[in-house]
Amino acid sequence: MSDESPAPSDGPTGLRALLPDLSPWRASRDFRRLWVAGLITNFGSFLTFVALPVQIKELTGSAAAVGAIGAVELVPLVVFGLYGGALADAWDKRKLIVWTEAGQGLLCAALLVNALLPSPAVWPLYVVAAFTSALGAVQRPALDSLIPRIVAHEDLPAAASLNALRWQVGGIAGPALAGVVVAYAGLGWAYAVDLVTFAASVALVAGLGACPASHEARKPSWKAIAEGARYAWNRKELLGTYAIDLAAMFLAMPLAVLPFLADELDAAWSLGLMYAAIPAGSLLVGVTSGWTSRVHRHGRMVVLAAAGWGLAIAAAGVAGNVWLVLLCLVLGGACDMVSGIFRGAMWNQTIPDELRGRLAGIELLSYSVGPQLGQVRAGGMAALAGVRASVWSGGLLCAGAVGLLALCLPRLMTYDVRTNEHAVRLREKRAATVPAAVEG
Repeated sequence: MSDESPAPSDGPTGLRALLPDLSPWRASRDFRRLWVAGLITNFGSFLTFVALPVQIKELTGSAAAVGAIGAVELVPLVVFGLYGGALADAWDKRKLIVWTEAGQGLLCAALLVNALLPSPAVWPLYVVAAFTSALGAVQRPALDSLIPRIVAHEDLPAAASLNALRWQVGGIAGPALAGVVVAYAGLGWAYAVDLVTFAASVALVAGLGACPASHEARKPSWKAIAEGARYAWNRKELLGTYAIDLAAMFLAMPLAVLPFLADELDAAWSLGLMYAAIPAGSLLVGVTSGWTSRVHRHGRMVVLAAAGWGLAIAAAGVAGNVWLVLLCLVLGGACDMVSGIFRGAMWNQTIPDELRGRLAGIELLSYSVGPQLGQVRAGGMAALAGVRASVWSGGLLCAGAVGLLALCLPRLMTYDVRTNEHAVRLREKRAATVPAAVEG
């Protein structure tokens, strides 16, 4: 396989150039099964995502009790995200995905049983939230590290776009469906439907081909985790993607203050639209993502998109019209999606298979911990300086931090998938040993 990819002009033109590239879907049976299973689980999980805080609110009447869910989930996310990456490198990825999916289904069953009791207890809700976070943190590195095994190297950017599209469809439609089910059918039905979706997804992922650990894989241990961290530190272009994502989410994630922003704009009716605007912008990019497969300088796109996210959020903080605020949030969501697509492409096209799980654990922290800490920053800044100042200052700080990181990590800006030594090495290795999971 040549090191040089086709020039952008060689690809489709017109409308076809914007439509998502379906090459991974057509070529890999396992990718199709995994994508559909993820879509089903995504819808079901949003039912519980909405129902759980509603139930805690009904049982306690305390906003602090509802907010404690995030604190309960954070520690398992950090610990098991890192260790889950080591497990993904050392174990059969398919088995790890199946067992963690089944475990999450059992936890959902526990929520259903508790909800059906005459007097549901509060403590099981926190226990289930913690264990669900732990299982999700173990599963996600296995899912992420499986993709390069079942998708051709040149189709990995398209696979990242399709997976992101799946998440965004769920992020918009899932909460809407969840709100209707919880409001009109009740909490028990929400948990029951989620349980059914887990059963369906387990059946789908159980049909994936075996995906054993590579011969070079290390046994799961904290020493193995440290080895993955050293590899990430020495790969400055990868380090840049993690640092930029953390900065963008920590400094400019505005979700915690959107209810207050809607009140300041005398537009309480717009709160739902504000929450939907960011995923809507991401969805717009997802359904027009065909162009992403023809971009080679992924690092530059990560930097530009993250800076665009910050500037869009800053503009939302100073806009005086609610429709302008919504437009800025949509633009921010679009930029965040672009950044995510190219971060994923860099990860999947350059990280060796024997380290992929451990690096996926680090990636999980970069895109999960940042938004959670960002909510704390946004709320604290709003209390000190006001809601608008919290939003626009966070956006400007994000853009500035992204620019500083780009200057400090020049290898991120110069990254080109056609010539990067790690991408070339992995591409040649994949060309020499075509995975059996990828159908011709």
